[in-house]
Amino acid sequence: MNWDRVEGKWKELKGSVKERWGKLTDDDLNVIGGKKDQLVGHIQERYGIAKDEAQKQVDEWNAAQAKQNQEELDNRFNRKAS
Repeated sequence: MNWDRVEGKWKELKGSVKERWGKLTDDDLNVIGGKKDQLVGHIQERYGIAKDEAQKQVDEWNAAQAKQNQEELDNRFNRKAS
């Protein structure tokens, strides 16, 4: 998913982020505000991992979100076409 879309849908995605990285607090999520660099930095800090690893985790999460969104769109389209 394009990161601009993540920023735009941040309120909707916070639950997914919290589910994936449970050590992030609500305050962290508010500070992050959908900014990729902020998310990576907070994950790095909370989990004590290298920046590269945090970046990898965020990229994997983002790819999963994109796949899920595409599946939802496909299902919606298939229902309408039926």
